[in-house]
Amino acid sequence: MLATFEHVTFGYVGDPVLRDVSFCINERERIGLLGGNGEGKTTLLKLLTGELTPDEGSIVRKSALSLGYLEQSGGFTSDSTVYGAMEEVFEEDRQLIARLRETEALMEHAGEGEMRALAARCESLSKRIDARDSYHYDVRIRTVLGGMGFGNVYAQKVATMSGGERTKLKLCRLLLEEPELLVLDEPTNHLDTSTLFWLEDYLTAYKGTLLVVSHDRYFLDRLTSRTFELEQGVLTCYKGSYSKYLVQREERRKEEQRAYERQCEEIAKLQDFVDRHIVRATSASAAQSRVKALERMERLEKPLPPKQPPRFAFSFDEQPYECVLRAEHFDLTADQKTLLKDASFTLMRGQKCALLGDNGTGKSTLLKFLLSGDARVHVGRYVRIGYYDQENAGLHAADRVLDAFWGKYRSLSQTQARSLLAQAGLDADDVQKTVGELSGGLKAKLALAMLEAERANVLVLDEPTNHLDLPAREALEGALAAFPGTVLFVSHDRRFIEAVADCVVLIEDGRLLPFAEGYKAFLAHRREEPPKAQQEEKKPAEGYRSREERARQAQQRNRVRAIETQLAALEEEDAALEAELLACGRDYLRAQEITTRRAQIAQESEALYAEYGELIG
Repeated sequence: MLATFEHVTFGYVGDPVLRDVSFCINERERIGLLGGNGEGKTTLLKLLTGELTPDEGSIVRKSALSLGYLEQSGGFTSDSTVYGAMEEVFEEDRQLIARLRETEALMEHAGEGEMRALAARCESLSKRIDARDSYHYDVRIRTVLGGMGFGNVYAQKVATMSGGERTKLKLCRLLLEEPELLVLDEPTNHLDTSTLFWLEDYLTAYKGTLLVVSHDRYFLDRLTSRTFELEQGVLTCYKGSYSKYLVQREERRKEEQRAYERQCEEIAKLQDFVDRHIVRATSASAAQSRVKALERMERLEKPLPPKQPPRFAFSFDEQPYECVLRAEHFDLTADQKTLLKDASFTLMRGQKCALLGDNGTGKSTLLKFLLSGDARVHVGRYVRIGYYDQENAGLHAADRVLDAFWGKYRSLSQTQARSLLAQAGLDADDVQKTVGELSGGLKAKLALAMLEAERANVLVLDEPTNHLDLPAREALEGALAAFPGTVLFVSHDRRFIEAVADCVVLIEDGRLLPFAEGYKAFLAHRREEPPKAQQEEKKPAEGYRSREERARQAQQRNRVRAIETQLAALEEEDAALEAELLACGRDYLRAQEITTRRAQIAQESEALYAEYGELIG
């Protein structure tokens, strides 16, 4: 058992955020932590890590528990390079290898008296290095950095990176540190699709315990086998992943309601008997026994009604012509980098199109280009576009929420404005706050309520699910699926894409690749793709490889296999020499020969590993 919460209660001001919370985390468990915005998920994580102390109850952690915690805004800070920052994780491994080399160098010139002590030290260091797999730390670093999208920026300074990139680097550090308990708060933020798939595969094989807060339902279904739900300060545990939790939660709520209603009926019957017979001499004793039964009965609390999710409904007044947007043979650049070359894009009336691609390929830039009024973009007649910006740049922090909304849509009455905001999940207290006081989730709901009021027949959405909790995401999914108009959107939420999109356009290698059959066709395409190493063999602008290119790549593959064979032979020779060194006793001349050869093997192996890393990196 790694950690236990026993009747923990915690609050900041006023009502407690967590009430009488009890649970345990066992070794090798995979737990998903769910709850709406403001329900206390981050508070619970901070209590677990020791950053906060409970008002009541106790938290017991395993002695010397190694715990890694990724916060939502847990940007990594370092004065080092990307590779250097990751290498710091393996400082002990590097020191062990250096001490072994130093010991082996001393053995080359040691006398008979020193040899035994040096040999013993050499053996001890070798065992520790083997146990830690220290020689392969470079491969581990390259694997994680490559998988998380940092394969080409080893030498870049961490301090020059964006906040999202530094959060990803923090995650890289945690994956390399391999703590016993890995706590991840929204780890899929800032990840593109390919990185997300890689992270899922990596965490599936992770040997430690995982506690994950995520709004990515595919991610939760793939990784978790137990689910914690926080609702109105109460934590409930369920067996199974997200999909199983949904079924169990509904069954539990129905059973609690049935049990409460049965008890209410039983109480009513007992009370009715008491009321009718308590004054009758012949049946007074029976009535008294029922009074005692009522007094002994443990009354069930009335089940709290589930918190109502927000409601969205998008509508418009006039249909546009069939072709909504069209741009042909255009180039797209940003920061002097060509994102698209001779691309064409068409959006037809009624389509619901997801725009996908890795980070940096130009998804948001393409949306802005299509909305820019550029002469190369043809907008159909009667098209009215509503745009959702993931940064919510149109909202001003100093404005009161009601003023920000009503000031833009003066044709609505204040009652209508308040009603739309309430349906989106902003209550009477929220609408009196300034925009700057709202959480990220509430800002997103405000922006979506404003999009509803726009009554646009074409919705262009840039990451609309960012900051939304699961009930709000599902409500938005339903509203967009029911919307009779046209939708063009960017999202990394795979369940959201699958629920809304009927077609997909992928930005890849500077091209727009359409998948008219939708997201499942796109996923099938991704599954059929060759491995990344083979993919990188292809020229980005050509559909074929020259004879020289194929020959070079075949030569590279042959060299990789040759290095693997050489490394295996060197490891086998080194193991044999180590055994001989332990058995050579007083023959210090032979011991010196062995030590010299082992030092040569170590140098040869290091050079081969470096070459191997370059070839497969």
